[in-house]
Amino acid sequence: MEPLLIMLADDHAEMRQEMKRILAERKDFQVIGEAGDGLEVLDFLALHPIHPHLLILDVTMPHLSGIEVARKIKAEYPEVKVLILTIHQEEEYLTQALTAGVQGYLLKEDADAEIFFAIEKILNGEFYLSPLLRKQHNA
Repeated sequence: MEPLLIMLADDHAEMRQEMKRILAERKDFQVIGEAGDGLEVLDFLALHPIHPHLLILDVTMPHLSGIEVARKIKAEYPEVKVLILTIHQEEEYLTQALTAGVQGYLLKEDADAEIFFAIEKILNGEFYLSPLLRKQHNA
């Protein structure tokens, strides 16, 4: 079975390291790239012939926000699925992410417990939304 190729984009190196540690629990996942800002994501995709199946992307990053990156990714590389991983619970960020065409929106506080479930839903063609945000939208 081919591994799921993942790219991590977050301006905090510690967060990228933590996500790599969590994702390494799954032998069928392989992190093939990292970026600390939005432009690095686009450069990586332009320079590497093998693209990730999934991009895990923070919202607030230097140079280009995660939302702007998601828009460009969906336009240029529609096969790459995008999971937003953020601290932002505000409706405006979620709305912008949905408009950009992302497949999931995960709060960092839920990441430990939910990351594998989020990825599974996205790979099954479903939209993933963090539990706290689901509660807010069902209320």
